[in-house]
Amino acid sequence: MPKVKYLADVNILIALLDEDHIHHKLVVKWFDATDEDEFGVCAITEAGFLRVTTNPKAGWNTIETALDSLASLNNHSGYRFWSISQGWSTLAAPFMERVFGHQQITDAYLLGLAVKQGGVLVTMDKGIRYMAGPKYSKHVLILE
Repeated sequence: MPKVKYLADVNILIALLDEDHIHHKLVVKWFDATDEDEFGVCAITEAGFLRVTTNPKAGWNTIETALDSLASLNNHSGYRFWSISQGWSTLAAPFMERVFGHQQITDAYLLGLAVKQGGVLVTMDKGIRYMAGPKYSKHVLILE
């Protein structure tokens, strides 16, 4: 069976690495089952994770602690970093008719990257299913 290439969105990373997160157990259960598959992040998800988890209002991390948390992902046997070599307009083009607001900008970019790489965007955001539409739904995994 071929390996699945999973790209985690920011919320998946936060839930995975924050033991106090409401969805931590759900995401860890899924993550533990991906040992035979590839799992990764990209510059967008790394930066989003750092931005959210080091914010003093929500923050439980110093920058050093947050970077250590991200580095711990390297222990996953299938870990890989997803490079982004195309701009937003190119990667988001297949979903443009379904992008209705500013909160979907990053989602469209990440979904476009998953499609381009033949991978699957892992998220808890059910709205991404609509954005993907029937043609690209195989590139989305919603954890619920």
